[in-house]
Amino acid sequence: MSNGAQTQDIDFTIDRDNLYREESVTDLKVATIRQLIPVTADGEEDSGRTRIFIGHTQVMSPEGPLPIQSKLEADTIEQAMEAFPRAMEQALVEMIEKIKQMQQQQRTQQNNDSRIIMPGQ
Repeated sequence: MSNGAQTQDIDFTIDRDNLYREESVTDLKVATIRQLIPVTADGEEDSGRTRIFIGHTQVMSPEGPLPIQSKLEADTIEQAMEAFPRAMEQALVEMIEKIKQMQQQQRTQQNNDSRIIMPGQ
């Protein structure tokens, strides 16, 4: 298959009605908060849509750093900073649960793959 055939079904058109400018703040320790500010196609702020705040951090694991991110329920950067700890804790709990589920699925698959089938039984 040629590269053209692989990409012909992908739409690379920019959604001009859903544009955001991104700004970030960090405490250089644990928190990074991305603020997505809605803008119009000419780059002016679009006051008809709400800003989006996304928190980022990372925790260390035996395999190395794990990135965590979550949308922050906030209208201002101050509210985002207040929401950050709870949102990161919840995102971490959800990540741990997903990892446990994946490990359980992996163990189940390994157990199914390692069964010895005796002929005639």
